[in-house]
Amino acid sequence: MTSSALEHILQQHHEDAFLWARQCCSFDEDQAKDVLQLVYLKILEGRARFNEKSSPKTWLFSVIRYTAIDQFKKGMAMESIDDHHGLAQVETGIDEPRENYEQLIKQLSPMQGQILLMVFYHHMTLEDCAQVLQVSIGTARTHYDRGKKRLKQMILKTQEQI
Repeated sequence: MTSSALEHILQQHHEDAFLWARQCCSFDEDQAKDVLQLVYLKILEGRARFNEKSSPKTWLFSVIRYTAIDQFKKGMAMESIDDHHGLAQVETGIDEPRENYEQLIKQLSPMQGQILLMVFYHHMTLEDCAQVLQVSIGTARTHYDRGKKRLKQMILKTQEQI
Protein backbone atom coordinates (compact mmCIF):
# COMPACT_ATOMS: atom_id res chain seq x y z
CA MET A 1 0.00 0.00 0.00
CA THR A 2 1.33 3.44 -0.88
CA SER A 3 2.24 5.98 1.78
CA SER A 4 -0.40 8.40 0.49
CA ALA A 5 -3.07 5.71 0.89
CA LEU A 6 -1.84 5.03 4.44
CA GLU A 7 -1.89 8.74 5.24
CA HIS A 8 -5.45 8.94 3.92
CA ILE A 9 -6.49 6.04 6.19
CA LEU A 10 -4.84 7.72 9.19
CA GLN A 11 -6.54 11.05 8.45
CA GLN A 12 -9.91 9.41 7.88
CA HIS A 13 -9.81 7.55 11.22
CA HIS A 14 -7.80 10.03 13.29
CA GLU A 15 -10.51 11.05 15.75
CA ASP A 16 -11.65 7.46 16.34
CA ALA A 17 -8.02 6.37 16.62
CA PHE A 18 -7.37 8.97 19.32
CA LEU A 19 -10.47 7.99 21.27
CA TRP A 20 -9.52 4.31 21.05
CA ALA A 21 -5.94 5.06 22.11
CA ARG A 22 -7.32 7.05 25.04
CA GLN A 23 -9.54 4.15 26.02
CA CYS A 24 -6.64 1.68 25.71
CA CYS A 25 -4.59 3.97 27.99
CA SER A 26 -7.17 4.02 30.81
CA PHE A 27 -8.54 7.37 29.60
CA ASP A 28 -5.20 9.17 30.04
CA GLU A 29 -5.00 11.69 27.19
CA ASP A 30 -1.25 12.32 27.42
CA GLN A 31 -0.42 8.63 27.24
CA ALA A 32 -2.93 8.22 24.41
CA LYS A 33 -1.22 10.95 22.40
CA ASP A 34 2.16 9.27 22.92
CA VAL A 35 0.81 5.88 21.88
CA LEU A 36 -0.93 7.33 18.82
CA GLN A 37 2.27 9.05 17.75
CA LEU A 38 4.15 5.77 18.03
CA VAL A 39 1.45 4.03 16.01
CA TYR A 40 1.63 6.63 13.24
CA LEU A 41 5.42 6.33 13.15
CA LYS A 42 5.21 2.53 12.99
CA ILE A 43 2.76 2.70 10.11
CA LEU A 44 4.53 5.40 8.11
CA GLU A 45 7.93 3.75 8.60
CA GLY A 46 6.53 0.40 7.43
CA ARG A 47 6.94 -1.46 10.73
CA ALA A 48 3.17 -2.09 10.84
CA ARG A 49 1.75 -3.21 7.52
CA PHE A 50 -1.83 -3.37 6.35
CA ASN A 51 -2.36 -6.81 4.81
CA GLU A 52 -5.92 -6.04 3.65
CA LYS A 53 -7.35 -9.09 5.46
CA SER A 54 -9.57 -6.78 7.51
CA SER A 55 -10.93 -3.28 7.25
CA PRO A 56 -8.43 -0.41 7.66
CA LYS A 57 -10.15 0.69 10.88
CA THR A 58 -9.93 -2.79 12.41
CA TRP A 59 -6.26 -3.02 11.49
CA LEU A 60 -5.53 0.46 12.90
CA PHE A 61 -7.32 -0.36 16.17
CA SER A 62 -5.25 -3.55 16.49
CA VAL A 63 -2.01 -1.64 16.00
CA ILE A 64 -3.11 0.92 18.60
CA ARG A 65 -4.09 -1.75 21.12
CA TYR A 66 -0.85 -3.68 20.86
CA THR A 67 1.27 -0.54 20.90
CA ALA A 68 -0.50 0.57 24.08
CA ILE A 69 0.11 -2.84 25.65
CA ASP A 70 3.80 -2.68 24.69
CA GLN A 71 4.16 0.78 26.18
CA PHE A 72 2.54 -0.23 29.45
CA LYS A 73 4.96 -3.15 29.65
CA LYS A 74 7.82 -0.69 29.17
CA GLY A 75 6.36 1.61 31.81
CA MET A 76 5.55 4.40 29.35
CA ALA A 77 9.06 5.76 29.88
CA MET A 78 9.22 7.91 26.78
CA GLU A 79 9.30 11.54 25.82
CA SER A 80 6.40 13.24 24.10
CA ILE A 81 7.26 14.36 20.59
CA ASP A 82 4.35 16.78 20.10
CA ASP A 83 6.58 19.83 19.90
CA HIS A 84 9.18 18.24 17.65
CA HIS A 85 6.91 17.01 14.88
CA GLY A 86 4.14 19.61 14.87
CA LEU A 87 1.34 17.08 15.35
CA ALA A 88 -2.03 18.72 15.61
CA GLN A 89 -3.92 18.77 18.86
CA VAL A 90 -6.81 16.36 18.92
CA GLU A 91 -10.19 17.68 19.91
CA THR A 92 -12.53 14.91 21.00
CA GLY A 93 -15.68 16.93 20.36
CA ILE A 94 -17.25 15.45 23.47
CA ASP A 95 -18.99 18.09 25.55
CA GLU A 96 -20.69 15.77 28.03
CA PRO A 97 -18.98 14.85 31.28
CA ARG A 98 -16.78 11.90 30.46
CA GLU A 99 -16.16 10.90 34.05
CA ASN A 100 -19.53 9.15 34.40
CA TYR A 101 -19.15 6.69 31.57
CA GLU A 102 -15.42 6.31 32.19
CA GLN A 103 -16.03 5.23 35.78
CA LEU A 104 -18.70 2.75 34.72
CA ILE A 105 -16.54 1.30 31.95
CA LYS A 106 -13.60 0.95 34.37
CA GLN A 107 -15.79 -1.21 36.62
CA LEU A 108 -16.29 -3.76 33.84
CA SER A 109 -13.73 -6.41 33.02
CA PRO A 110 -11.13 -5.10 30.55
CA MET A 111 -12.45 -7.32 27.74
CA GLN A 112 -16.08 -6.28 28.33
CA GLY A 113 -15.14 -2.61 28.45
CA GLN A 114 -13.09 -2.75 25.26
CA ILE A 115 -15.80 -4.58 23.32
CA LEU A 116 -18.55 -2.21 24.47
CA LEU A 117 -16.42 0.82 23.62
CA MET A 118 -15.65 -0.51 20.14
CA VAL A 119 -19.30 -1.37 19.43
CA PHE A 120 -21.00 1.72 20.89
CA TYR A 121 -18.42 4.47 20.42
CA HIS A 122 -16.58 3.28 17.33
CA HIS A 123 -19.50 1.58 15.54
CA MET A 124 -17.60 -1.65 14.98
CA THR A 125 -19.19 -5.06 14.53
CA LEU A 126 -18.59 -7.90 16.95
CA GLU A 127 -16.61 -9.62 14.19
CA ASP A 128 -14.32 -6.58 13.97
CA CYS A 129 -13.99 -6.51 17.78
CA ALA A 130 -13.05 -10.19 17.82
CA GLN A 131 -10.43 -9.54 15.17
CA VAL A 132 -8.93 -6.57 17.04
CA LEU A 133 -8.81 -8.47 20.33
CA GLN A 134 -7.75 -11.72 18.64
CA VAL A 135 -10.51 -13.81 20.21
CA SER A 136 -13.23 -15.95 18.68
CA ILE A 137 -16.54 -14.40 17.70
CA GLY A 138 -18.25 -16.49 20.41
CA THR A 139 -15.96 -15.07 23.07
CA ALA A 140 -16.62 -11.54 21.81
CA ARG A 141 -20.39 -12.13 21.91
CA THR A 142 -20.20 -13.51 25.45
CA HIS A 143 -18.21 -10.52 26.74
CA TYR A 144 -20.52 -8.13 24.85
CA ASP A 145 -23.68 -9.65 26.36
CA ARG A 146 -22.27 -9.86 29.88
CA GLY A 147 -20.88 -6.33 29.64
CA LYS A 148 -24.22 -4.90 28.50
CA LYS A 149 -26.06 -6.64 31.33
CA ARG A 150 -23.56 -5.50 33.95
CA LEU A 151 -23.52 -1.94 32.59
CA LYS A 152 -27.33 -1.83 32.68
CA GLN A 153 -27.28 -2.96 36.32
CA MET A 154 -24.74 -0.30 37.24
CA ILE A 155 -26.73 2.44 35.46
CA LEU A 156 -29.97 1.41 37.18
CA LYS A 157 -28.19 1.31 40.54
CA THR A 158 -26.74 4.80 39.91
CA GLN A 159 -30.18 6.15 38.97
CA GLU A 160 -31.74 4.70 42.12
CA GLN A 161 -29.15 6.54 44.24
CA ILE A 162 -30.01 9.89 42.65
